[in-house]
Amino acid sequence: MIELRHMQALRLWHDVSLSLVHDKSHDLTVRQITILLSIYLDPPPHTVRGLAAKLEVTKPVITRALDSMGIKGLVSRRRDERDRRNVIIQKTLEGSLYLERVGDIIIEKARGLPR
Repeated sequence: MIELRHMQALRLWHDVSLSLVHDKSHDLTVRQITILLSIYLDPPPHTVRGLAAKLEVTKPVITRALDSMGIKGLVSRRRDERDRRNVIIQKTLEGSLYLERVGDIIIEKARGLPR
């Protein structure tokens, strides 16, 4: 188990965020990264309705975030064949590689924290 003091946790968040800002690939908002992590870490299926409920936001908020992430290739969407009213959000290779890179940055920055 990793134990961090408040300032260490904030330093880690800062350093990871700064690395993501410097990264030339994707500049995501906190909301977008939370949605992306939910899609990749929580078991499927993922729907606009389900993500909106989880994040306690409206469906249009999720749709706008998915639009931006879809353009970047981080997620894809398709209609649910069993219930055509639902849209299923799916992982992509680009999204998987992006989050792997984020994970590597977190590990690197955590190792550099002062003890």
